[in-house]
Amino acid sequence: MGMLLIVYLVVGGMRGGFRESTRPITLSNAGEYARNPRDISIVLNTPFAIMRTVGKTRIEPVQYFSAKEVEEIYTPLHFPSDSLAVRRDNVVVIILESFSKEFIGFFNKEKENGTYRGYTPFVDSLLQHSLSFDYSFANGRKSIDGLPSVVSSLPSLGVPYFLSPYSSNRINSLASLLKDRGYYSSFFHGAPNGSMGFEAFMNIAGFDDYYGLDEYGDTDDFDGIWGVWDHKFFRYFGEQLNTFNEPFVSVMFSVSSHHPFVVPKEFENKFEGGPLPILKCIEYTDFALKEFFQQVSGMPWYENTLFVITADHCSSNIYFQEGHTAWGLYSVPVIFFKPDNSLTGRSEAITQQIDIMPSVLGYLGYNQDYVAFGRDVFHPDGEVPFAFNFNDNVYQLMTEDHLLMHDGNKPVALYNYVADPLMKTDLKTNPAHAERLEKMEKKVKAVIQQYNNRMIRNELTTEVEF
Repeated sequence: MGMLLIVYLVVGGMRGGFRESTRPITLSNAGEYARNPRDISIVLNTPFAIMRTVGKTRIEPVQYFSAKEVEEIYTPLHFPSDSLAVRRDNVVVIILESFSKEFIGFFNKEKENGTYRGYTPFVDSLLQHSLSFDYSFANGRKSIDGLPSVVSSLPSLGVPYFLSPYSSNRINSLASLLKDRGYYSSFFHGAPNGSMGFEAFMNIAGFDDYYGLDEYGDTDDFDGIWGVWDHKFFRYFGEQLNTFNEPFVSVMFSVSSHHPFVVPKEFENKFEGGPLPILKCIEYTDFALKEFFQQVSGMPWYENTLFVITADHCSSNIYFQEGHTAWGLYSVPVIFFKPDNSLTGRSEAITQQIDIMPSVLGYLGYNQDYVAFGRDVFHPDGEVPFAFNFNDNVYQLMTEDHLLMHDGNKPVALYNYVADPLMKTDLKTNPAHAERLEKMEKKVKAVIQQYNNRMIRNELTTEVEF
């Protein structure tokens, strides 16, 4: 019995707690105690660092192209124009847990012979007055992939940044880059503080304040597993936003649309749900989002705020067949909303989570050089829009209407995922697609080279450390 108790306590100590929302302690947790990434090594102890890195997948340096060639094919360096119109709008980014694009009726009107209405009536109404994208993608499959992608334009290509040996690298973020513009920054996540490693990451990313369960204070509103119920925490989010000095940038990460897929008792009969367990939760979170917008729409800062809505990743509950495909597994919404209706329309251009940071910076007229793996959707530079991610040890590149799978050495498959959404016909050996295949292969290799080598060399910012 004593041995079982010891094992239980050891496991809890290694994990940093016993809740489902708590992940095992990793190198990145040192970020909770170090504002500057270079100080993380002081916090860590050598035996722990060795244990956490032995046998872990490491990023390998690659050299497909010369330094000059790779910069010509693809570069994450951004050199904004000095002529951009400068705005001092507030920025509110909302990341919805497991909010697959297929749950949103607005994007799926043709499904089920035109009868599909989806499970997000409020998001559907907001989309009528927003800029959205027909093909928008996550850069990973987990929450720990999604947060760095959204706030730092830092994708996950094989090794989640949180869990990698490179989690002490210097990085850009919306907070760190806008700080010099006088922006106050904050992050809200209703889970117990320290959950998922978010607090450590947001500290290293330069966010001024973190608001979790500790700051919320009322444990009666804790769902017992993941965090404060969405309708309660969204209300708290709105109240806090109204106390901030402008301009501010704030990020909110919801929690309730998560396994075991329950809603507060008072809402059990309010929503009908559907054939998947998550759907009642999607309706509930959509309702919580509606209440949030009703709450803040009368606040003085509202009209001067850019809202961005996306998901951290897709749900494991899949409604349509396309959701099981290599592109459907990453299909999430990316929505830009401005209360004055100055941003509207539905773009056919591909976009991805890592486009959010450079797009927000471009919208605000940020004119300093920075590193971001995504693009500014508001100021196209002539490059064909694309998205990339990593699925089952295969790199994926989506550009125009085609998807290339590549193992890092050679092409694995090529599909026209728009004309062939279930990806039944591999075009890799079709001579008519040889030129496209070659061009896409060069692009994906350039992305891999830039990502791997910059990660290894700690070149994720334009800063020079002395």
